[in-house]
Amino acid sequence: MIVAGIDIGSITTETVILQASQILASSILSTGANSRMAAERSLAAALEQAGLKEKDLSTIVTTGYGRASFPPAHKRVTEITCHARGAFFVHPETRTVIDIGGQDSKVIRVDGQGRNVDFQMNDKCAAGTGRFLEVMARALEVGLEDLGRLSRSARKTIKISSTCTVFAESEVVSLIAENQSKEVIIRGLHDAIADRILGLVHRVGVEEDVTLTGGVAKNRGVAQALEERLGVKLFIPPEPQIIGALGAALLARDLSL
Repeated sequence: MIVAGIDIGSITTETVILQASQILASSILSTGANSRMAAERSLAAALEQAGLKEKDLSTIVTTGYGRASFPPAHKRVTEITCHARGAFFVHPETRTVIDIGGQDSKVIRVDGQGRNVDFQMNDKCAAGTGRFLEVMARALEVGLEDLGRLSRSARKTIKISSTCTVFAESEVVSLIAENQSKEVIIRGLHDAIADRILGLVHRVGVEEDVTLTGGVAKNRGVAQALEERLGVKLFIPPEPQIIGALGAALLARDLSL
């Protein structure tokens, strides 16, 4: 049987097409202003990649902020459950999941079966998320994909005292005016994100192995800052952005059995 998981987030929407334990295809698209349309486009892109039609799918499970916006879904599941399941699937030694997405961040502790046993989530503010980094990259006039590389070349860091995205942007502008290098500022921003995530980690407790997921996991500067604070090596999946959709697809597979 062939199933699909769709993670409809506020910034991006991901789809994973699964057959048994094999990922047949995946897609990552911008959500835009219409969650349902984003889900339709993401699913269509993944189906085209797999050479399939929607009628070939036995079950579809959605997750994420927009999970209720796609009527064809057979079930809707919280992103906490899906990220736990997806991270455990790609790395069965996972006991703690740190997910940093576009608009929220979360820390999840899982058991030996990949089930969520505790979690903490920051979904009230964009600080420490992908949106935070997008705003800062724009203020610094650098590409979002260049942040990790630039921060790792910094020979020192600088304290970013503001955790609010709006105030932090003003602080960055002031630091530029003071002739602080972009590399040093970016490293300071990554440290600020890591410190904010660390607060969530302390409330949940950290148990190895630790898996980092979400789009921000592609930023090696953030990952390094987290590793320094946690004192552990993070496992980062080959495509960390599809883990929620993968978890939804695995749950869809369970429903089809």
